[in-house]
Formats: sequence, structure tokens, C-alpha cells
Amino acid sequence: MRILVVASAFNSLTQRIHAELRARDHHVGVELALGDEPLRAGVAAFQPDVILAPMLTTAISKGIWSAYPVLIVHPGPKGDRGPSSLDWAIHDGEREWGVTVLQAVEELDAGPVWASVPCTVAHCGKSELYRTEVADAAVRAVLLALDRFACGRFEPEPLDYRRPDVRGRLRPYHDQQHRRIAWAADDTAAVLRKLRAADSQPGVLDELYGCEFYLHGGHGEDRLRGAPGTVIARRDGAICLATVDGAVWVPQLRPRRKAGGPPTFKLPATDALGSRLPASIPEISVTPEAAACRDTWSELRYREDGAVGHLEFRFPGGAMSTRQCRSLLSAYRQACARPIDVLVLGPARDTFSNGIHLNVIEAAEDPAAESLLNINAMNDLVEAILTTTDKLVISVLAGNAAAGGVMLALAADEVWCRAGVVLNPHYRLMGLHGSEYWTYLLPRRVGATEAERLTSAALPVGAGSAVALGLVDRVVPGSAETFWDSTRRGAARLAGSAELAQRLVVKKQRRALDEMTKPLDAYRAEELARMRRNFFAPGEPYHELRRDFVRKVAPTKTPPHLHG
Repeated sequence: MRILVVASAFNSLTQRIHAELRARDHHVGVELALGDEPLRAGVAAFQPDVILAPMLTTAISKGIWSAYPVLIVHPGPKGDRGPSSLDWAIHDGEREWGVTVLQAVEELDAGPVWASVPCTVAHCGKSELYRTEVADAAVRAVLLALDRFACGRFEPEPLDYRRPDVRGRLRPYHDQQHRRIAWAADDTAAVLRKLRAADSQPGVLDELYGCEFYLHGGHGEDRLRGAPGTVIARRDGAICLATVDGAVWVPQLRPRRKAGGPPTFKLPATDALGSRLPASIPEISVTPEAAACRDTWSELRYREDGAVGHLEFRFPGGAMSTRQCRSLLSAYRQACARPIDVLVLGPARDTFSNGIHLNVIEAAEDPAAESLLNINAMNDLVEAILTTTDKLVISVLAGNAAAGGVMLALAADEVWCRAGVVLNPHYRLMGLHGSEYWTYLLPRRVGATEAERLTSAALPVGAGSAVALGLVDRVVPGSAETFWDSTRRGAARLAGSAELAQRLVVKKQRRALDEMTKPLDAYRAEELARMRRNFFAPGEPYHELRRDFVRKVAPTKTPPHLHG
């Protein structure tokens, strides 16, 4: 079918649906919803059989949905309506939710239902839920709806609140009056629900040291206590706020935008507070080994299962600053010093890595200099993995990866990913040549021709396509929990296998041969020469593209590479 994907942004769900549809040989185009007139022109040019809208912040006009079938993907069960579906689900402590595909009509979210698929509500933030359980359900619902549309005989079900399976309802926008934390009254569970319901956008508005900030992200703390609403500790860039019965960690803050001022953006909480954060607030560190046994915030966790080490990292949004890269490198080296045979790298859920931290770079006094520091820190990490020859290293991707994050994964001996993962192995949309040894890593996986195509096309790659290309080695279907159970069993089998010793011998020989053919230092030098021009040369687009990305400046037109 000719399917036009219409979305307000080419976000993670839109990318996943785009990749899933292309993998099924549909002719897929994308048009950003940037106003009725350009959208009408894009629809007329593409002439779709059906329009699919996975993510919209504005309604599609009657002139379009009356001329073409338009299927809306709504992140709620049958009958749920309104712009804050997941916010309310988390705020109210729902355990079961769903995704519904319905036809666009005059009344928003009230059209006949083409498909509805249930999902669980994991104990996590909204963005993580959206990218994991909700995305899985959305793909199943979209594919079911499209199959029904293609058969030509299915009659979508009119929305009828009298039906027992229609349990949703119309709800208002989840504004700050619902999100505001009553620090003197709300217990930790209530605070966490409010934080998690707003973790990506819009955040929870609060006041810290006389200034208003939006709080982003929320994680429990099992030991620290203090006066409710006060900052009692710092760690890994996050701050710990006391509640009436415990404490929570908030990793990121965003200053409230001043009237007439530029858009603000999220930063590590301690960076956002800067000199406002009293020096008396203690930095209470925790080792990766200790963090693995506690309910507390830590970017790094490490545990061992026999001869297998598991190094988990958790960076908000998958961005990795200079500091975070160095912390992970230190933890990686410590893990390599342990008596293990297999080392597993990756977070238990959600995003693997998206490469350098553009927000921290944007906030730096010298963004170009910080960009160079950050990319070198990423390079040091990738090099350490590449030059580990006495252990088998496995990257496990429970969630998406992009740019340098893909190359970080490819530095390992094997790459295993969950079936719902989307990879974006390219840099050019940020005006960058790219580093992280990609000119070595990507061609050795997929060949020079395919590496050129992937980096120039700049389109998302689904897990199924990635394994067919040789970009990844293993794809595991099912939930994030199923994926990690499979990963643990698979790593244990490798560690106990008879061929492990021979694999390590071959690995060491191949690394030595590759180094003789062309040293890693040569790849790095060539890449960084191009990157320095991107960072420092006048007229390069990187700084403007980064600024627009960080400050969420909407594009004025759909990028040509998405048209299909």
C-alpha cells in the first residue's frame, strides 16, 4: 500500500512505525504536520491509499480526512480521549492501559475504532513507557488496523460508551495544577507518580532556591531523609529531594522560560542550579556494585552472575556528556579487571545511547570546545571496548540507539537487541561527519557500500532489517523483561561454552591484523579532522542545527529524505 505517515514530529514512535512498514514492503512517505496548506500539498503529491498519524499535536483538517481515510494512533484504551492520555494513566496509578487506532472525524478521538491493543503500565517515566510498552502495542494495533483496511471488508466499530470494553473517557489537559507537588503532604509514591507522568514534557513546575524550574524524571531513594521539599544530596548530576516519608532523585531540571526570553532546555540538575546549589549539599556517591543492590538513583550498576559481568548504564534520554562517558569508561575498566569471561553492556530498559550530549554542549561557555571534549570522551570509551581482547563483550539494546550510540554498541563483539529497537546509524542530520571509529566499525559490519547508504539516507532501521544487514547479531521478540531474561541466559551459555577460549584467540588475532592493516589511531585522526571543521570552521551548520534541536525549534518544512 501507499501509506503516508503524518506526524507533528519524526519522534521515536513515528520512526518505529516507519521502519516496521518499510520492512513489510509498503511504499511509505512522511509529511510533517506543519499547517493545513503544506499538509494538503504533501498529501496531494503522495496520493496515499491511507494516511496514518502516529503522533499529532494538532488536528488534521476535514478537507483531508473527508478525502482520504485517516487513521489516528491514540495512546489510550477504547474511549480514552484528550491530549494527556499517558499522563493521566501514570498519575492515577493505572496498571493496564492500551493503544487505539481510530478513524479521524470532526470530534477529536471520537471516530470509529479500527483496532485496540492492551498494554501494561510499567513503573517508569512517561517517555520510557511510551518508547517501550506503548510503542509495542501501537505497532501491533497499527498492523492489525492496516490488515483490516487492506481486506476491504472490515467495518470499524463506532465509539459506544455503553459497551463493556469501552472503559476510557474524555479527560482534560493535564496541566500544572494536577502536577504540582505538595511536599508537606504527598508521600513518596505520589511524588514519583507526578514526576514520572511529566518526565519528558512538560516537567513538574517547582521552586528551588528562589527560582522556578521544571523537574524532569523521578527515582526512589531507600536511605536518605530530610525536611520535605529540600535538597539533601547530589549524585551523578542529579539532586535528591526529601519527601514526608522518604526521598526522590530528580536527574534533570529546566528553568522556567522568562517572558520574551529564548526557549529553555533540560540539563543535569546540578548544572541547571549552578551556583544556586549550596556547597553544603553533599555529593553522596554509590558504587555500581552497591547500586545494583539498592533502590536509589545511579547512572551505573554492575553485578556478576558466575563468569558473566553485567554493566548497566542509564543516561536520561540516552545522551552522554563528557563526564558520563568518563564515568562509564572507569566502570568499564573496573569490570574488565574482574575475573569474568563475558561482559554485557547496556541498560535494562529504554534507550541504549544517542551519543554526545547536545544539551550540555549548548549550555557550555564554549560549545565548540565542549563538543570536541565530548566526542573524544566517546572515542576513548569506544576504543577501550574495541581493544578488549581477553573477554567477549556483548552490547544489549533493550531500546533505541542513534549516531555515536550505535557505534558504541558496534564496538562490542556481538550486538543483541529487542525486536522493537530502532537504530539511526548516521550523523548528517546534525551537520556532523561523525566519529566513534564509525569509519572502521560500520563497514566491517555491513560493507562499505551499505555503510555509505545508511549514513547518507539517514533513515531509521528496524531490528529485523538490522539483523538482515548484519548490523546486529541477534533479535529477541517480546517485552523488555523477556529480552533481559533471554540475554542473561544467552550470556551464561556463552561463558560456559567450549568454544569461548577459541573465540577469544580469534578475536585477538583479528584485532592485531586490523591494527596492522590500518591502526585505530588513523581512523580516529581522520574522523576528528573532519569533526574539528564541523565544530570550529565558519559556515558549518552544526551549531545552528544543534541549537534548533535543543531548543525544539519546529522545522519549516518536511525534510526531503522523509518523503519516500
